[in-house]
Amino acid sequence: MGLLDAIKGVFSFLSSRSQNEERIAEYVIREHHRGRPMAEILEDHYVTNRCTAEQIRRLLDRPDVLHTLGDDLAADTKSAL
Repeated sequence: MGLLDAIKGVFSFLSSRSQNEERIAEYVIREHHRGRPMAEILEDHYVTNRCTAEQIRRLLDRPDVLHTLGDDLAADTKSAL
């Protein structure tokens, strides 16, 4: 392992998202594309067992999720949490 790899490893938490967050975002986007309402998606055990309310709020701020849901739906969903 080189010095550059060691430095990247130490500071990787600053720019990367967790795998869990990525998976939840993909799930929310996929289920939304299938036509399910956001309230129903966020009540799924898959989401509730893996995320706190704060993590869901952060999820709704992600650009990819915002793009899929639209700003209005994401804001309405966050206010309902």
